[in-house]
Amino acid sequence: MSYPGYPSSGYPAYPQTDGQPAYPQAGGQYPYPGAPGAAYPGSAGGVAYPQGPGGAYPAAGGATYPGGAGGAYPPAGGAAYPGGAGGAYPAAGGAAYPGGGYPAAGGGAYPAGAGGSYPHAPGGSYPQAPGGGYPQAPAGGYQQAQAGGYPQAPAGGYQQAQAGGYPQAPGWPGQGAAGTYPAAPSGGYPTPPGNQPAYGAGGAGYPTYPAGQGGTAPAPGGVPGYGTPGYGGSTQPSGQNYGGGVPPSGGYGSGPAPSQPSMPNIGGLSLGGGMQGTVKPVSNFNPQSDAEILRQSMKGAGTNEQAIIDVVANRSNEQRQKIKLAFKTLYGKDLIKDLKSELTGNMEEIIIALFKPTTFYDAWSLRKAMEGAGTQDRVLIEILCTRNNQQIRDIVTCYKVELERDLEKDLQRDTSGHFKRLLISMIQGNRDETQTVDMQKATADAQRLYNAGEGKLGTDESTFNMILATRSFPQLQATVHEYGKMAKRELLKAIDREFSGDVRDGMHAIVQCVANRPTFFAEKLYKAMKGAGTSDSTLIRIIVTRSEIDLVQIKQAFWEKYQKTLRTMVESDTSGDYKRMLVSLIGN
Repeated sequence: MSYPGYPSSGYPAYPQTDGQPAYPQAGGQYPYPGAPGAAYPGSAGGVAYPQGPGGAYPAAGGATYPGGAGGAYPPAGGAAYPGGAGGAYPAAGGAAYPGGGYPAAGGGAYPAGAGGSYPHAPGGSYPQAPGGGYPQAPAGGYQQAQAGGYPQAPAGGYQQAQAGGYPQAPGWPGQGAAGTYPAAPSGGYPTPPGNQPAYGAGGAGYPTYPAGQGGTAPAPGGVPGYGTPGYGGSTQPSGQNYGGGVPPSGGYGSGPAPSQPSMPNIGGLSLGGGMQGTVKPVSNFNPQSDAEILRQSMKGAGTNEQAIIDVVANRSNEQRQKIKLAFKTLYGKDLIKDLKSELTGNMEEIIIALFKPTTFYDAWSLRKAMEGAGTQDRVLIEILCTRNNQQIRDIVTCYKVELERDLEKDLQRDTSGHFKRLLISMIQGNRDETQTVDMQKATADAQRLYNAGEGKLGTDESTFNMILATRSFPQLQATVHEYGKMAKRELLKAIDREFSGDVRDGMHAIVQCVANRPTFFAEKLYKAMKGAGTSDSTLIRIIVTRSEIDLVQIKQAFWEKYQKTLRTMVESDTSGDYKRMLVSLIGN
């Protein structure tokens, strides 16, 4: 015998939908099929059907029908349950359904099917509800369940989410413990090309998250600046980043970001971008071991220049100073004197330059440029017109302490005219280093420069000197931009028209560094190798002094301007151990 509308596995517990306390409409996922006459068959003698284990219908074979979850009965024929005492549903278990909606079943018990299951319906399927479909819900929907009237959760509760939480959305990196990034693969990430540091702290893990994106704060030291350890251990001052600065640690707080004037982009490079050298401090540094390697390379007949290159080109300037000290401690000898006795020519010059403290090398280069007959003005311009305040002050102090000379007096004796005034202004180290930009002042300064040059007969050199020597680099960048808008001519071209000789070159250097410092040095390197002969001193000085600051950007600027790599041009213009040393510093 078949029982219309009841599947063999029983009805599942009714799930809650979006927190709304309502039964599903007829025709939903699990509709209750109606029996012929739109009513479920009742039990014999008015005896209700008890609930089976887990809320399912009991096995065939004499068991009665179960009650609904919580003792409630499902609606008969689309009708709502009549209220019991206190508004509750009538209790199951022995009480016949009120209203007589369930017709009596013959015998009061269901015969067992084969294997204890319900017997198959005649013809292989259960009969359809009258009218070809299930009864519609009454107007207004089914009666709302009373508080606590929904089916209870199955024994043991609902299934818990899998360990680790629900799956991540596609494309977003999975999280590890406590919201951290997952660990690097076994063995770490592949080593970057060249002599660049490995990814992540300690050479493993993910790369450092950029600052100011509302997340992780930048690594100690912040955005690389233009400073470098050298004489007196001076570093880049926090206020001089040559640009608009970076957001505070962790990004800006809630609400609108602080209002700042828009910075013009001159020369295609924002001054706020970080700079990067090709030479990095080596990890697991051991100065005693390096000193021993250098000692062995110079011991006995001949010199192992490649061993010297491998050590010197891959250590920072600060580490080289420790190697010098370790060498003297271990062997009681001066490393520089030993190197000079073993090396000659350009190889000797570049190795000695690399072992000089950064600030001392600048001071030494200035003194060398003014020694003897004539003055190498381009060296004075290259150093004094491109360094920041702290670097200038350190150079002046080192010049006096180490070389026992007064830099200002030497400049007054070896230079003249407006060029001398410009350099004297530079060595005061008193440039404004405020990082904010006053656009009104930038417009006013642009007008003053125009009136002092192109806008009058003759040139007022003092106005140019005052503005170029005292304004901050971000402020000068805005002034250069405003001048171009107002005069319909670049300030560099105006300087070319109004000035000549060394003072023109000095002002040119300041404006070029404001616009694009790496391009300024790229041009100097190209001119040092262009044509017949090579200016090796210029090549050595720029590569040595910029190798820990911005040589990566200089290489990029060189390629963009000349469509050839700096390395390729150096290899074609130099040779031997000297070439190998330069190429090692330049990197790939």
